[in-house]
Amino acid sequence: MRQTNPGLSVRGAVDWVRRNSPEHWHEPETALPGDEVAADFASRYAGIPANSLTRAESAVSYRVDGRTIPVLLGLYGCAERVRSWLPGLPRITTRADAEAFLAAAIPPVVVPNPPCRQRVYARTDLNRLPALRATPRDAGPYLTMGLVQAGAPGDADSALSVHRMLILGPDRVAIWMVPGRALRRMHEAAVLTGRKLPVSINIGAPPAAVLASALSSSVLPAGADKLDLAGAMAGAPVTVATGVSQPVAVLAESEIVLEGYLDGTVADESLHGPPGVSLPEFLGYDGSARCDLPIITVTAVTTRRSPRFQAVIGPGREQSVILGLSGAVSIALTSDDADWQLIADVHYSAAGGGMLLLVIAIRKVCPADDTRLGAIARRIFDRHMFVKLIVFTDADVDITSTEDVMWAVTTRANLGTDCTTFTGFRPLGMDPSQGADWSGARGADGSAGRSYIDATVPFDLRDRVVRSFAGLAS
Repeated sequence: MRQTNPGLSVRGAVDWVRRNSPEHWHEPETALPGDEVAADFASRYAGIPANSLTRAESAVSYRVDGRTIPVLLGLYGCAERVRSWLPGLPRITTRADAEAFLAAAIPPVVVPNPPCRQRVYARTDLNRLPALRATPRDAGPYLTMGLVQAGAPGDADSALSVHRMLILGPDRVAIWMVPGRALRRMHEAAVLTGRKLPVSINIGAPPAAVLASALSSSVLPAGADKLDLAGAMAGAPVTVATGVSQPVAVLAESEIVLEGYLDGTVADESLHGPPGVSLPEFLGYDGSARCDLPIITVTAVTTRRSPRFQAVIGPGREQSVILGLSGAVSIALTSDDADWQLIADVHYSAAGGGMLLLVIAIRKVCPADDTRLGAIARRIFDRHMFVKLIVFTDADVDITSTEDVMWAVTTRANLGTDCTTFTGFRPLGMDPSQGADWSGARGADGSAGRSYIDATVPFDLRDRVVRSFAGLAS
């Protein structure tokens, strides 16, 4: 039997887990109420930052009371597992590897009868989906792994990104779009000209498309398309089709597809739940409710046979893996060429949700390299708004190991002299330590800082500061 490329469909990825890592596949026999699923996963399977446990997450298929569609959680909860599905994703992130990745882009293929259209529903009722309330404080049931596509197959102007979406009723969802995202730009342009913006919401989308969607659009060269880069990750083209009710691309291998449009209508999250709360965010804290959220009116629902509803619980390793693996490539595409004579690899740590904490391995070749780290850090902070802390280490440190990184910080840095902070950055709202209340409690001026730690051995001491068992680590 021919095995499905795991990078090109959730079904292929699930089959890969069941075949290659059966201890990390679970199907609990007892069905749970929808508002208990996230808490069960958080307590039994999730890792940092959902809790204090350092562990890869299992993939779990939950049965939900009163729903026929199971919920899939944890599929992306292990970086090595995801890398196994995506042979084109650079394993060591250097500028050369990132450029080779861009050059390997494979355009998507349009198919006439996509698997995501094996079932077409005559009546749209989003309340039948097993969308989760992660906590009792949530504003309502959310779509948390809906990959939103704007633009028809072949369009020059398109967007591909994941957003949180609050289900408002049988045919409406409210969507939060971070300022600066391509989808928000396209929506604002449509509203200004009185047009509707057709979109598709792809749930259980191909893993390659999910990882590609997390690439920063601002760093991609002109003409680079995220679905082309998804093909580079999977080593084969993603398949797409045109929607049945809207002139928009749908990802053909998705489990569930919602088609619809954005117009000028809006909603307030606080009207649907406790004041001020949306849902748990990827850093481990409750997110803030938003007002004036654009509304997507859903005009069609299609599914595969026996679909799975994929979701994330918010904090946990899944989002850290997705954001971190793609973020490393984005870093490589923006740093100056001269920087990459010094940088050996980069890694986003799950301790920062895959976005706030960046570790960079350095290979110095001369004494002048001791003075270059500050300029590299500043360029990254200026171009990547979420990065809050950079730790520079030597290449003998495993930058994917938090313990090894902390060993380097402890024995190769004195924070009084080796930690530098740049001020004047815009605060990131979901990080409580960047808020005005926190600054006030600390007696600070309220500006958000960005810091780097030089945990590298000074060049002239490199022959004297050597690990006792250097060379034994793989």
